[in-house]
Amino acid sequence: MATPADNKPMDLLRFATAGSVDDGKSTLIGRLLLDSKAIFEDQLEAVEATSQSKGYDYTDLALLTDGLRSEREQGITIDVAYRYFATPSRKFIIADTPGHVQYTRNMVTGASTADLGLVLVDARQGLTEQSRRHAVILSLLRVPHLVLAVNKMDLVDFSQEIFDKIHHEFTQFATKLNIPDLEVIPISALAGDNVVNRSEAMPWYQGPTLMHHLEHVHVASDRDLIDARFPVQYVVRPKSDEFHDYRGYGGQVAGGVLKKGDQVVVLPSGMTSTIEAIDLFDKEIDQAFPPMSVTVRLADDVDVSRGDMIARVNNAPTPSQDIDAMICWMTNEPLRPRQKLAIKHTTRTGRALVKDVQYRLDINTLHRDQETKEIGLNEIGRVQLRTTVPLLVDPYSKNRTTGSFILIDETTGVTVGAGMING
Repeated sequence: MATPADNKPMDLLRFATAGSVDDGKSTLIGRLLLDSKAIFEDQLEAVEATSQSKGYDYTDLALLTDGLRSEREQGITIDVAYRYFATPSRKFIIADTPGHVQYTRNMVTGASTADLGLVLVDARQGLTEQSRRHAVILSLLRVPHLVLAVNKMDLVDFSQEIFDKIHHEFTQFATKLNIPDLEVIPISALAGDNVVNRSEAMPWYQGPTLMHHLEHVHVASDRDLIDARFPVQYVVRPKSDEFHDYRGYGGQVAGGVLKKGDQVVVLPSGMTSTIEAIDLFDKEIDQAFPPMSVTVRLADDVDVSRGDMIARVNNAPTPSQDIDAMICWMTNEPLRPRQKLAIKHTTRTGRALVKDVQYRLDINTLHRDQETKEIGLNEIGRVQLRTTVPLLVDPYSKNRTTGSFILIDETTGVTVGAGMING
């Protein structure tokens, strides 16, 4: 029987780029797409024509990702741009996130589902406040793998001394953070050095190229394969002649491995049953694991609906209405005590009251400001919430899916906050 590490879904790597403005994030992604032959000829011709019309003496690869008119006019990334490409070894989803501090919330959005964070720094500038800020956010979001790409090495004559200085400074800073895996790579996104192909200009660097590292970094073990969690998204009842009595529960596996014959409990009702079958599109499979989207059929006719969770009988989350979490706030009106908001956790929705704002975190110094009892736009702080419905939660450090939620303004329907549940 195949193990989770042997199956195709594990061949997908999600990674997010981060760093200061003009560090070359969009250019790097353009170089990855170009050198891995992931763009069409007409796309490249359009970028070349646009570059010429702007008077550039080079092809501006950043135009492959900066699609908004305001982004192209200013030469910056504003929104999160997602790009997809593949090599023979792995499939990739890239989230090109903004570098500006006022778009920190967009950076959080792009990095929240990433397996790897890619922080760029300009070799001429070294570590900046924004570089540190994004490294802290990636650490808070529990992104398990981090790459520091020291870009624009061609503008410092490929100096090993400058690279070593930045490498040492960032390594010292990273000791204060929760970064399980760190790789530091010198590159030139514009010229392509050490991006896909090894650089002849930096013979002193013996590590992997960026693409080689992305293709071989091991992410299968990062997912929680012990604690079975299956939030029910949809009750599948075709009611056709072929599937007249079919009743299944569709959703995405958030943790653990579900197997045919497993004894399970449906929460919050507490009803127990056995997994009769697991369906994947048009075939039945023996087991399912994160991040597979499947339909689970139970042996007993129990009451299951959207928002419920299927877990193992002896390893289930404890329903809770009191939530202790770190919040990234995403709107101009500050988050304050006694505020009422809608909350969405996995497939379950309810309402939440802000009981207390414990502190605001200075993500540059990691200082906890306990005097300020509000959290402003793009700020992160620790809060206590009381919900109207019990949520089936795990600590974010244990499961990034069941340990996270979003807060929604009930009047406008706009997402105003993203939360990470503490243990």
